[in-house]
Amino acid sequence: MTDNPFFEAWTTPFGLPPFDRIRPEHFPPAFDKAMAEHSAEIAAITGSAAAPTFANTIEALERSGRLLDRVSRVFFNLNSSNSSDALEAISRDFAPKLAQHQMQIALNVDLFSRIDELHARRKTLGLDADQLRLLERYHLRLVRSGALLPPDQKARMAAIAERLAVLHTLFGQNVLHDERDWQLVLGEADLEGLPGFARTAAAQAAEERGIAGRWVVTLARSSAEPFLTFSSRRDLRRTLWEAWTARGAHQGANDNAPLIQKIVALRAEQARLLGYENFAAYRLDDSMAENADAVETLLLQVWGPAKAKARAEFAKLENVARGEGLNDPIEPWDWRYYAEKVRQAEYDLDEAEVKPYFVLDNMVQAAFDTARRLFGLTFTERSDVPVYHPDVRVWEVRDNAGDHVGMFLHDNFARPGKRSGAWSSRYRDQETLDGAAVTPIVVNNNNFAKGAPTLLSFDDAETLFHEFGHGLHSLLSRVRYRSQSGTGVRRDFVEFPSQIFEHWMSAPETLRSYARHYQTGEPIPEELLRRLLAARTFNQGFATVEYTGSALLDLELHCEPAPETLDLAGFECEFLDRIGMPKEIGLRHRLTHFQHLFAGSGYAAGYYAYLWAEVLEADGFAAFTEAGNVFDPELAARLKTIYSAGDTRDPMELYRAFRGRDPKIDALLEQRGLTAGK
Repeated sequence: MTDNPFFEAWTTPFGLPPFDRIRPEHFPPAFDKAMAEHSAEIAAITGSAAAPTFANTIEALERSGRLLDRVSRVFFNLNSSNSSDALEAISRDFAPKLAQHQMQIALNVDLFSRIDELHARRKTLGLDADQLRLLERYHLRLVRSGALLPPDQKARMAAIAERLAVLHTLFGQNVLHDERDWQLVLGEADLEGLPGFARTAAAQAAEERGIAGRWVVTLARSSAEPFLTFSSRRDLRRTLWEAWTARGAHQGANDNAPLIQKIVALRAEQARLLGYENFAAYRLDDSMAENADAVETLLLQVWGPAKAKARAEFAKLENVARGEGLNDPIEPWDWRYYAEKVRQAEYDLDEAEVKPYFVLDNMVQAAFDTARRLFGLTFTERSDVPVYHPDVRVWEVRDNAGDHVGMFLHDNFARPGKRSGAWSSRYRDQETLDGAAVTPIVVNNNNFAKGAPTLLSFDDAETLFHEFGHGLHSLLSRVRYRSQSGTGVRRDFVEFPSQIFEHWMSAPETLRSYARHYQTGEPIPEELLRRLLAARTFNQGFATVEYTGSALLDLELHCEPAPETLDLAGFECEFLDRIGMPKEIGLRHRLTHFQHLFAGSGYAAGYYAYLWAEVLEADGFAAFTEAGNVFDPELAARLKTIYSAGDTRDPMELYRAFRGRDPKIDALLEQRGLTAGK
């Protein structure tokens, strides 16, 4: 194919992918050529007659695979944000091929021999601190991939990796299909209780699906949660809840249960081959937490207080429900509905009163201006660059000196063909290996319900800031090697920069400036702001229980040493009964749609990471509170060092340098209202 954009130098502004020219048929030949090139580059390293040096081995590795990196980043970002039948088919075809390619490199005897030799004499090589860490991480990565195993076990490790790549791909596609294919179509009589913003979003969703004049609720969280919160129709709330929690659980072509059983069995085998008792032990051995006991200790520290708070919340919900004539037990599809009524009664706070002040564009500007005040970044929108969907907006990012920092893409709306949830990714990582700075191209994805204008809930606005925090981690990166760039840190540290940034969204200084009514432009009234902030810990028992239950389930599942014969449904039920999960709440993610765990391995035995990072961010933001200025320049400069350092230093070392001490859990408990008297 002579006109394949992947085989050309990109002349687009700032080297953005030429989205307007890239078509699905370009990817297969690009992947094939990129893998062949990468293999040749590895062969050149291992075939060198020169003795291994940091430059001819580690830095050569850093320079290898450039075309494969370019093709992969474009493909996997598009397949998440704007998928199609053609892209899904390519994903199914190339997932095992890419896994096989990576394992051939990871298990290359000659490559490991060179790295192992360098590692053995690493203290004598005169390396800079970032180079020493890079060498150590390369060596550890290959060991954890099976480099020290005998040939037959290496072959088995490669086969496991290849099979897991297929299963992860199928799992994610099954969830996407269930979310895409299901919709709750409403007539005017079904809208009882829904505020204007929810009706507008449902009408917009119906129009996008070709049924103008009706209203549609989808399985996107931004669509489902408002309906569960406001709809007076208990029967429809139940219908939606059951569909929402059954994603990936339907027998037939999209059933994820058999895939999960295969995935956890293969992971357990992988761990045993590497000498670990179970997959959790393997995964956590290379984390800040270090082992399952430390993770369980953290989770249980909040589990008891969270359940106690949830019981108190439930008593209030039940009282309201009985007063309204509901004599049946409170069910999971009732909690949000009655919680909203309690919130209105206790705080005189109605989500429908709050939401008109949270206009998407204003909250985006708030995030940009926060980044300017903290870190000296400015964002200028560019309309002269190609995008992959009309929803996407693009900004150029510069620093205080006016120098180009990177590009930021924002893709904020839910739509068919886009996976659920919110995430940050990159089309290009920052690095300076060959002198001239390579600047990052960052994308944030959200799944907000589009409106005119789009109005966010308080939680939506926090999510926007959270993902933007990840984006800043990539944009502010100042490292030499791309493997250490931005978010390329340990999984239970990567959420710290994103979660601490959420605090600036809810800072009174931010809300007074950017929370403005979509019709009048008036700032949020001080009395409403006071009530909104006073309600921050409302329903946190519920939120903490549904999250922590999922994290405990993840840990338990991956601590199973031999899960081959596990009855998944029975395991889930027995586990929830054993930990005392309130049946009125349920899990934030049931296993069959738990994409963090099974659409890839990134958060497998690692969903706890959000809570681990929350200990850090709650304690870390307390430093700004103690300083009496959420934009304290000295603290902001120390925080910027964390965002800029990537994986060049140990994460706890970075945190101590910022905070001056180890983190404490007290601020987290206070933040979630789980301390006595809250």
